[in-house]
Amino acid sequence: MFYRSIVQELEKWAKSPQKKPLVIRGARQVGKTTVISQFSSRFNQYIYLNLELPADRQPFEDFTDIDTLVQTIFFLRNRALGKKEDTLVFIDEIQTVPKAINVLRYFYESYPTLPVIAAGSMLENLFDKSISFPVGRVEFKVLRPVSFPEFLLAMGETSAWEQLHKIPLPAFAQPKLQKLFHTYALTGGMPEVVNHYAEHKDLTALAAIYDSLLVSYIDDSEKYARSNAQLQVLRHVIRTSFAEGGKRIKFQGFGNSNYKSKEIGEALRALQKALLVNLIYPVTGFTLPLIPDVKKSPRIQLLDTGLMNYMMGIQKEIISTKDLNEVYQGVMIEHLIGQELLAQQFNALSTLHFWVREKKQSSAEVDFIIPFENELIPVEVKSGATGSLRSLHQYMEGAPHSHSLRFYGGELVLSKVRTPSGREFSLLNLPYFLASQTEAYLKWMDELPQA
Repeated sequence: MFYRSIVQELEKWAKSPQKKPLVIRGARQVGKTTVISQFSSRFNQYIYLNLELPADRQPFEDFTDIDTLVQTIFFLRNRALGKKEDTLVFIDEIQTVPKAINVLRYFYESYPTLPVIAAGSMLENLFDKSISFPVGRVEFKVLRPVSFPEFLLAMGETSAWEQLHKIPLPAFAQPKLQKLFHTYALTGGMPEVVNHYAEHKDLTALAAIYDSLLVSYIDDSEKYARSNAQLQVLRHVIRTSFAEGGKRIKFQGFGNSNYKSKEIGEALRALQKALLVNLIYPVTGFTLPLIPDVKKSPRIQLLDTGLMNYMMGIQKEIISTKDLNEVYQGVMIEHLIGQELLAQQFNALSTLHFWVREKKQSSAEVDFIIPFENELIPVEVKSGATGSLRSLHQYMEGAPHSHSLRFYGGELVLSKVRTPSGREFSLLNLPYFLASQTEAYLKWMDELPQA
């Protein structure tokens, strides 16, 4: 089992004495059904319902009251009704019967101790339509592609996984973890890709899987489009977004097209609801709350770096490099660090943030901003000397704290750095593969005695 992080979140949910039905969101083929199947081993009884199947769909289509529905479900699966607390009910492909989504509220109101999880491959498509989601009576979690720690478990590298979680990292573990992260950077985190590579160790065989995933996402665009014209825009955006991944974008003429800003914006927001892309808007301040400036150009974060690598044809470049920052002008590793940071977040509204200052004489951009202990920690993804981190220095000139972070191709080092004006701050330099452990290292840095 390598979905350890999300399963831990599910276990917290399951322990609640009065739990809300849980809706698992996520792009197609990120492993939602597999995760719940693995999680079901914690329960004495498991009821799996696929609403694409007529027999499973019928009780929801004929819904009159929640008591009858629950009795029918347990009866059809020959499960003991007296063991509701020990039974996990998983309603898959719930979008097939839209009224079933509103039925979830009755599970919460009448059967709060019965664990109920729902998911669907095209569930996100309903968020734009006149479907009544039972606000306040359901809980949402987001499943994302496999993270690097989960990749290690899939590869059977349990010792590497254990060393990765030791704070601080033992120096002897770095070379192997760096090599494994290099492979992860190449493959990405789509579960089918990771499973196939873990079993066969054949990179060339992954092309067919990438192709299949991409075709499925393009085909799905028909279900998000409200018209044929919008369908053409969606298809264009899906195909061309990989060339823009990790970069700031303009809606007007996106992907060298003649499409207008409004058309591209609608298409990108539709794909964002489907969790295929994430539009990240910059912040300009130094303190909480984080308020993105939606008037400025966003950066586009794609579902998976492996898909981007395949579409951009940079896989050979990744194989041959010693420092991942040298690949694709540094865009690939910055995008992957963003993916790793996002993989540790499971709430529906979770997103990434970056910082900009856009002035004629002193523009600057910091790759990521992370809220931590009421501070906004700047994060750069760059190699080279600490003195070359010009944007980071500009941020720290205005920050009310002295903590900063950099991911690079070197070793774990905590440095004292001075801005051009002479202000001293702490810079924690971490190897790329520790991005998943960011919060733990920020706590570690915060607890170190001040010199």
